Amino acid sequence: MNNVRGGYSDLLNSAKQYQLWLMLAWVEIRQRYARSKIGPFWLTISMGILVTALGVVYGTLFGAQLNEYLPLLAIGFVFWSFISSTINEGCNAYISAGNYLKQIPLNRGVFVFQTMWRNIIILAHNFVIIIIVLLVFQNNVLLGLPLFIVGFIILCWNLVWMITLLSILCARFRDLPQIVMSFLQVIFYITPILFKREMLGKYPLLIDLNPFAHLIEIIRSPLLGQAVPAISWIVCIIMAISGSIISIWFHGRYRARIPYWV
Repeated sequence: MNNVRGGYSDLLNSAKQYQLWLMLAWVEIRQRYARSKIGPFWLTISMGILVTALGVVYGTLFGAQLNEYLPLLAIGFVFWSFISSTINEGCNAYISAGNYLKQIPLNRGVFVFQTMWRNIIILAHNFVIIIIVLLVFQNNVLLGLPLFIVGFIILCWNLVWMITLLSILCARFRDLPQIVMSFLQVIFYITPILFKREMLGKYPLLIDLNPFAHLIEIIRSPLLGQAVPAISWIVCIIMAISGSIISIWFHGRYRARIPYWV
């Protein structure tokens, strides 16, 4: 119980220091794109080109209509990029912040929220692609906007507890970030991003047992004007609650050791 209380207190105090982690995230992005006129929009341009190329090629291979396939691909690909980059960078959250942790007594969760906010900023740039695609091919986007907002909050909730847990584990075990990166590459190919669920035919369990498929579903279906399966809401909410409890306990137990590991 003390570990849960300590972990919750640290994360809550970190959240209250929002001015600090908002500034750290913004400064890091500015440093990445210093002297660049376009800045993070370079990522948007490259992703837009990639989504268009994949949409044309895979849409032709699957025999799908471009007006149906390209929105599905664009939303799935942009949000998968957000999910994978958040998790991968979250693995190195404390490792990258080693100099801060060794010199300044800060709440550990500050670096978790910094990682999360930095990737949300980049997502906001890439979201331009989704807006353009939906404006060209869809007419009922606003109908699903409330559910999309709810889905996005649940997605961010899940990502916060994931990087809270992984950041500590990866600070202790330095081989783990590479393992996580390889794992996400495999998950990408069995998550319905480049394909529709129906294309698997006799093997729907590959989707039903994949939590990342449900995370994509609660985001993509509302934007496409489709109903989100109840199982996706249930899986994502249960995962968020149970994962939060585990990560808060873990954070409370091991947060004091992080400076010695990094």
